[in-house]
Amino acid sequence: MYRMKNNIVGMEANMEQLLQKIMSVQSRSDGVNTSLFEKREHIEKLHRTRNLLRKLQFIYDLPARLGKCIKSDAYADAVRFYTGAMPIFKAYGDSSFQDCRRASEEAMTTIIKNLQGKLFSDTESIQARAEAAMLLKQLDFPVDSLKAKLFEKLEQSLQDIHLNTEDIINVLEDSNDTSIPTTANDASVHEFVNAVQAYQVIFPDSEKQLVKLSQDLITKHFEITEKSIKEQISVAKFLGILRVIWRDVLLMNEVLNESFLPDYSLEAAQQVVKQFVSITFSHLVRDISDALIVSIRTKQKEGGEENALQVALETSKNAVLKGSMDVLVDLHHLLDDNLGLLQKLRDSIVDWVQEGFQEFFRALYNRFLLLSGRNKSVGQTQGLTEGLVVDKVLAGLVLVLVQLSAFIEQTAIPKITEEIATSFSGSGVRGYESGPAFVPGEICRIFRSAGEEFLHHYITMRTQRVSLLLKKRFKAPNWVKHKEPREVHMFVDLFLQELEAVGSEVKQLLPQGVLRKHRRSESNGSTTSSRSNPLRDDKMSRTNINTQRARSQLLETHLAKLFKQKVEIFTKTEFTQESVVTTIVKLCLKSLLEFVRLKTFNRSGFQQIQLDIQFLRAPVRETVEDEAVIDFLLDEVTVGASERCLDPTPLEPPILDKLIQAKLAKKREQNAIAP
Repeated sequence: MYRMKNNIVGMEANMEQLLQKIMSVQSRSDGVNTSLFEKREHIEKLHRTRNLLRKLQFIYDLPARLGKCIKSDAYADAVRFYTGAMPIFKAYGDSSFQDCRRASEEAMTTIIKNLQGKLFSDTESIQARAEAAMLLKQLDFPVDSLKAKLFEKLEQSLQDIHLNTEDIINVLEDSNDTSIPTTANDASVHEFVNAVQAYQVIFPDSEKQLVKLSQDLITKHFEITEKSIKEQISVAKFLGILRVIWRDVLLMNEVLNESFLPDYSLEAAQQVVKQFVSITFSHLVRDISDALIVSIRTKQKEGGEENALQVALETSKNAVLKGSMDVLVDLHHLLDDNLGLLQKLRDSIVDWVQEGFQEFFRALYNRFLLLSGRNKSVGQTQGLTEGLVVDKVLAGLVLVLVQLSAFIEQTAIPKITEEIATSFSGSGVRGYESGPAFVPGEICRIFRSAGEEFLHHYITMRTQRVSLLLKKRFKAPNWVKHKEPREVHMFVDLFLQELEAVGSEVKQLLPQGVLRKHRRSESNGSTTSSRSNPLRDDKMSRTNINTQRARSQLLETHLAKLFKQKVEIFTKTEFTQESVVTTIVKLCLKSLLEFVRLKTFNRSGFQQIQLDIQFLRAPVRETVEDEAVIDFLLDEVTVGASERCLDPTPLEPPILDKLIQAKLAKKREQNAIAP
């Protein structure tokens, strides 16, 4: 305690000494302040005077400064100088600075006039116009009264902003970089965004109008894109265009952040992307059709008609399968791309691709109908096959379509279905009640039916051509006054040429069938001339038998053979060479029989028919699979002619054979001369 007490006593003594020193310092400081007070007051007075003189000098120099700003178009500096001098002019402008104020106002009148000119000039940029409007607003010029005109100018400026898709495509072609290309459009969009920012400052209540203008710009971009995709641009170029549009959308959305521009652009993008997918499939249909036509035209020009149809079939098969697979690969890039716009549409793209393939095959079937001539007028069909031998090519094309339809059903559809399941799996956005977008079973049924339809159409076309030959043959001569036959008629050569053309076409495209020749037994008549033998026997044994008796005998023979032999003439046509040729021959002979039954013949006319039919028998039987039916139909023609004959006396066998041999010799000579 004693020690603590001594320490406290010492501390009190130190505190007293410190207090004395502080008082001494304060006394000296007060003395210094007193001595400098007058000088400090004088310095502050001089400083205020100096500032006032500077302001006075600025006021006196203001008219000259404004004049220099007018000459150099430095209107922003001019407005800043004038607004800085306004407080002085308001206080002393009517007295001391009257002349300066008047000169400055005259200069500002010129400046305001020039700013108005900039504001409404078509040559000035949007940003320059917006700056002029802001300067006028700082000068308390009634800018709000010009709001309608200003927005009209801004709308007009949008007309000058074009999304130049060609520039984007050229940039993509010149560089392998998949990033967003830089084009001339960027500068215009940036200028528009700067103008929007300026307009927001000038007109705080203009948000709705600015959003509307931005939406119009986005709509314009997508409209230009729609025109571009109609010209079949690649998916890479299409993605490049979308990236540019999406970048512009995000740029404008930063300025108008409550405008929901990304959502608005998403709605517009749905239509464009869907249209791109649809047009891609439309071009694929056209490519397949062109491959089919061009391959045949090229072969014809090169003189390769012997295998033109086969080449056309293989080319079109490749166009269908490879083309479809290439489309799937291209469209899958839309799913893989990391563009935000496409990521939001991913499920819809899956549906559009599946729906696109469904519609593609339906459209392809309709195109096949057009190429076959079934749904077109003659003029339109010839337009499709311009440059080709129309009659031959149309029939050949139809036969190609038969095999192509079978290929699509049996090969293309299964492979495409598998690829769709791998690359475009998912339910998409279709409702469950709508069912699947791609139904391969339905497409298979369409092309299975199409194959049968085109096969029957091919047979009909070939048969109708022969019918035209027969019509000309039976219309020209007067059969009641027909002269004695001297040779086989020319129509037989034309008929055989048609059969040869059919044989050439089916050999290129159709497989051979199981060989099943149906030959007629001797009990049912000779295979060479079952109907002509009774006629020749009647001729040789004829003494006092009149024409009526000969006709009765022919009729009895005909009826007897019908009861002895059941012949199934028309059976289902199969997709084989023999079946198609046989069906065409049957129909042609049936048509020949109908023409015969409509005419009346004298003896020479009947003998001409007998000669022509007998010559036809051997070559026709070589081309068909059912000889029994062909013999039956040939006999029907001969008997039909005899029933319509006034004197059904047949040619004697030696004469008949002589005429046939002469015709055969003539044909051999022609074949030897031909190259």
